[in-house]
Parts: sequence; C-alpha cells; structure tokens
Amino acid sequence: MPLVDVPGMRPVRMGDLAAELERRADGTLLIRPRARLDDYPRSMTDLLRHWARTEPDRVFLADRGPHGEWRRITYAQALAKARSLAQFLIDRGLSAERPLMILSGNSVEHGLLALGAMMAGIPFAPLSPAYSLVSTDHQKLRYLVKLLTPGMVFVAEGAPFDKALRAIWSEDISLLVARNAVPDLPATMFDCAVATVPTDVVEAADAAVTPDTVSKFLFTSGSTGMPKAVINTQRMMTCNQAMIAAALAFLKDEPPVMVDWLPWNHTAGGNHNFGITLANGGTLYIDDGAPTPAGILKTVRNLEEVSPTLYFNVPKGYEMLLGHFERNDRLRESFFARLNLMQYAGAGLAQHVWDGLERISRQATGGRVMIITGYGSTETAPFASTTTWAVERPGEVGLPAPGVELKLVPDGDKLELRLRGPNVTPGYWRQPDKTAECFDEEGFYKIGDALKFVDPADVNKGLLFDGRVSEDFKLSTGTWVNLASVKGAIIRAFAPYVREAVLTGLDRNHIGAMLFLDVDAARRIAPELAAASEHDLAHSPALRDLFQQRLDALAKTSTGSANLVARAVVLDTPPSMDRSEITDKGSINQRAVITARPGLVEDLYAEPPPPHILVARKTA
Repeated sequence: MPLVDVPGMRPVRMGDLAAELERRADGTLLIRPRARLDDYPRSMTDLLRHWARTEPDRVFLADRGPHGEWRRITYAQALAKARSLAQFLIDRGLSAERPLMILSGNSVEHGLLALGAMMAGIPFAPLSPAYSLVSTDHQKLRYLVKLLTPGMVFVAEGAPFDKALRAIWSEDISLLVARNAVPDLPATMFDCAVATVPTDVVEAADAAVTPDTVSKFLFTSGSTGMPKAVINTQRMMTCNQAMIAAALAFLKDEPPVMVDWLPWNHTAGGNHNFGITLANGGTLYIDDGAPTPAGILKTVRNLEEVSPTLYFNVPKGYEMLLGHFERNDRLRESFFARLNLMQYAGAGLAQHVWDGLERISRQATGGRVMIITGYGSTETAPFASTTTWAVERPGEVGLPAPGVELKLVPDGDKLELRLRGPNVTPGYWRQPDKTAECFDEEGFYKIGDALKFVDPADVNKGLLFDGRVSEDFKLSTGTWVNLASVKGAIIRAFAPYVREAVLTGLDRNHIGAMLFLDVDAARRIAPELAAASEHDLAHSPALRDLFQQRLDALAKTSTGSANLVARAVVLDTPPSMDRSEITDKGSINQRAVITARPGLVEDLYAEPPPPHILVARKTA
C-alpha cells in the first residue's frame, strides 16, 4: 500500500482506491473499483474470539464509570461476559421477533450486550437517547416499540429514563438496568445478567449465525416522517471493515487507539468506529463528552489522558476543540502525539475550522496531519467511499471502496447516486413497501443524493457531494436553486454564528433564509450578550447589525436570483424534536421547519418587509 508522503504532512499509509468508469448509452455512469474486496469474517463475534485468543490482555473497551474513573475491559474479559449475556438473552426467549432494545448511550455495558446479542443470533436495536430524554411526548419511542415488538429493554441508569420506560412498559417487555432501577417496574440488574453461566446452547447459537443473520436495527433520522428500522446483517458489518482496511491501510500497522463520543445508535459510531476497534484489535476509550460547552471539557480531559492514533468528530466538535488546542499545551501534545489522520462527517467543515486545525497540527508536529472525509449512510453500513488523499476543501467524498459500485443517473442537471454492494442493507424491517421504493431494477440502493466529478475528465480525481436530488426548487421565474450550494454559502458567510439555514423560495420571487443560531458563538458577539437567551440574541441590535453586514457581503458575491439570498430572518427559538424540525442526529428537517413556522415564511415575502426581516443590500 502506498505511503502518502506529502511535503509538510505527517506520512501515513493509505490504500489505493483507483476506479474505472463505464458510460452507458442513456447517459448513466457506472464507477467500479479496480481492486477486489478482500475476504471478510462470518461475523463480528469471530473477530472478538480471534483477539481474545491472540491478545487476551489487551484493553478493548474503556469508559468513565459512575465515579468518573476509567473502567477497562480486555478482549478476554469481553468474550467471557458476552457469552454470559448471550445465555441470559437466550434464556429470556429473545429473537428477531422480540429483539433487545437499548435506550441509553455508549457504555461498557452497552458494548457487551451488543456482542452478547450477536453471539446469540438475537438482533439488538440501539435507540437515540433523545427519544427518551429530550422528547416530551415519546411519540417516536412508542412508534418504534410498536414496530419492533422488543422482548427486553436496557438502560444504564434507570432514573433518567423513568418517564420513557413508563410510557412503553408492558408485561411483554422485561427490563434490564445497570444502576438505579425504576421504582415499581420489575427489572433485572446487569450484574445478575452478566453472572449467568453459559452453556453449550451459546456455542450452538453462535455457530448458527450466518453472514445474512440480522445483527442489529439502526434507525433513519426520521427527517421525512417516522424513523425506519434499517436491517444490518453480519455481512454488512464485517465486509465494511474489510473495505475500511483497504482504504486506511495504516490500521494494519498498529492496533488503533480511539477516543470517541459518536453515539452507537448511529452507524458512524456504532458500526464504523466500534467496528474499526474490534476488527483491528484496537482499544476504544468511550468519550463521555460531546460538542457542547459542558461536554467539550470532558472530551478535553479524556484527550489529555489518551493519545489517539486516528480521530473522528463532527465539524462542531472540531470547532469547539480549536480554542482548547490553542490554550492547552498538554491537550495539544497528547492529541497529536501519534495521530495518523483526522476525519469529519455529518456536515461540511467550515474554512476557519479547517485552517485552525492545520495551524495547530503544524504547531504540534511541525507539519500537517491528514484530514479526510468520506461518504455513506445507515443503509450502507456506513462506509461506501472515501478520499485516500488529504482533502483541501469541503464536499469531497473520494472514490468507492472495493466491492462498492456507484451508479450515477442523469436527473436534470444533476447526477443521482445509487449504490450496490455487500455492505448495502437488504431493506427496512417490517416495511416491504419502503424497501421496494429504495431499490432500482438492478438492485442499486437509491440514496437520494447527487454527486459530481472533481474533474469530469478523470474519475480518479474523485467525486463531490452535490446535494439532495429532491431538495432543489424553482423560483416563480423558473430559475432553479441548488439548495446545497446556497445553504453552504450562507453557513460560510455567517460562520461561526449560524448553525443551520433553511431556505424558502419555492414558486416565490426570491430566496429567503431562516437562520438557526449557534448560541455559544453568538454570545461572543458583544460582552452584553454573554448570558443572553436565544430569543434575546436573535433580537439584539449588535447581532442584527453584524448579520446585516454579512448578508450584504454575501449578496455582493451573487450572480443572479439563483444564488441571491434576498431576505433572512434570525430564528429566536431552537428547532423542536417533537415537531420533527430536528432529527436525533442534529440535522435540520427543511420541510418540517417551513411547515411549523408559516408566519415567518410569509414575513420573508411581505411588502413592505416587517422590521425583524433582514433585507440584502447589493451594491455595485
């Protein structure tokens, strides 16, 4: 595998994802990797058994226990406990029709239960804790319980989930709790479950697992309705690790060490990152932090103590770390000590964050540390494509991994992406109609996104994300608006003060924008705003003056109505999960925001515009 040795950058061994392009007569394009996919294991538990045999004393999982100190589980311990939990789940009569549902977030117990369930051939379903802890009506939680009919529900801490558990509990569901059981609800404590003595039944159940056995259900974000249960098979998860290893060749050079908070109810954390650790005999330190003002301090503490060999985060997480890197020598030195690369996902990395990371890495190492990004979804396990070179701008998604075929179908002025490979889901659990809608006549999964070429003359320069096919809209003049392009321009123009933008303008005369604030950043605009509420921030003269300047500057860069943001309104309330304005992944549902705030939409087109509407002033 080639060593990427760019002047001024820390060398790292990456794979070669060279691809070939086929053009069909109807304009459809097929992109296939030249390399074949390597063999992959039957199941994820085969990987656990391998490392428990070859590196029994190596730490596999670690988390901050109830008292804040690291709890460490070796590979040998993980295997023994997984076998005990597999017996416990089998004894309770769980099955694909009565799976295990996990309501709480990442923890050692969560990881061991997942492995035990897979060893028993019993699917498990990790849910976003927000469905239990943020939602006030528990509507999505109740819907998912009805869809899956779980036989058991697990929570690490009973007390915070009291209301949620009471909302879904029935005599058909048994409860498993690690600490602080809920009064009046019968439950088994985790310590009792993990003390179960395994029998030959476990070995027989594990032997019966095939690559097509359902390992887990992961849920779509529900951005266009209720979440769908994406079937994840053993094959999807194990072949995906072979694909990742083909791209990130350095994973075979040393056991990876990760400090990671990305939630396991999402495919990036639960499949990609957890899987990288298990597939390569690495160690995963479960970060109890998050990209919030309080959570980032926990992340800093963890990264001061543990030096990762690769690091994954969302753009907001990197942004919040930047200031700490600049002020905290111990953090900076620990983080970059043996770091091979950084990867981001979930949104575009703002230019000021990008520049800051490169500046800090030079300060710490004397050179840059490679930044890459890739592409995938819950339905693709998730890894489908990546760059194996340092990206220089947001939006690059690289080339497909071995085993993955991309089909680009002309759709107006866009190329609609479809994918096929062993990492693609067989469908949605108990929703055959939704499954049928998502696959074309050749078995390609219709993901709904569009891609374009970095260089139309050379497929191996890679691909760029080109927005959602269905999100673009026409103004009343018939002019098409590329939502992804315009929204990206807004986020860059208002950085770091705007978290997300929702565009309006379908069948209207101009583009309007509804702006969600990044409250923490906005509070730094002026000293008097340091403790301001979101409502007060949105209406403060200091913020409005600054935003008027940014809107005017953005307008000067426009070339016509297709990219001129003519008016904007700063939203003074956060997006609501119960109204489906925001998903559990933190992404904004464009249509739901517009539907939930019709008065503000009309204000963007009222004549004369109301005082709270910012109007762009485009001068020569």
